[in-house]
Amino acid sequence: MEEQIVYEDNHLLVINKKVGQLVQGDKTGDDSLLELIKDFIKKRDDKPGNVFLGLVHRIDRPTSGLVIYAKTSKALSRLTQMVKNREVKKTYWAVVAKEMIPKTQRLVHYLKKNEKNNKAIVFPKATDGAKEAILTYNVIKSLDNYLLLEIDLETGRHHQIRAQLSKTGVPIKGDLKYGAPRSNSDGGISLHARKLEFIHPVTKENIEIIAPVPQNDVVWRACED
Repeated sequence: MEEQIVYEDNHLLVINKKVGQLVQGDKTGDDSLLELIKDFIKKRDDKPGNVFLGLVHRIDRPTSGLVIYAKTSKALSRLTQMVKNREVKKTYWAVVAKEMIPKTQRLVHYLKKNEKNNKAIVFPKATDGAKEAILTYNVIKSLDNYLLLEIDLETGRHHQIRAQLSKTGVPIKGDLKYGAPRSNSDGGISLHARKLEFIHPVTKENIEIIAPVPQNDVVWRACED
């Protein structure tokens, strides 16, 4: 757990999540990072009683990268509100097939969640029950067979990046659910929550955190070289 902590103070703890890890418990009953971190803090700091830890935002299980947890109720309520107000800037990296796409593009779609198959349906224009989804991507690296995109989110919808890139003709590497031809060997997808920028909810200092990419993946390593 120690090696996954990329930032920690009295109020916050930021984790570089691995592919396949759950940010909090779900119906699978698998161990979640929330519980694992609580246990880790309890042992490390020799704390009696329960450890307070709150999840500020989520990222999908097959995705890697930065997740914020709050160590105090004050930090949790403030950060949750900041996420709602879009005061936490999230930057993602995504690996997609090498296709002829614009170097930079702002994508605007409307997404509706299909509860049955846990998938986002994408509409090109406003549709009943669908929420507006906006992101901007930039191609920041070209590899032999892949492109590395840097993505700035303007909205935070269910499976937003996955669904919007797929609709644009470049599903994320390994993302079978949204049209990738092959799975990744680790069962995840090549989407990484790379950077977080926000004003600290208590100290008011500027925080900028960058997460290294998964080192067990040769394509990811080539992206960071």
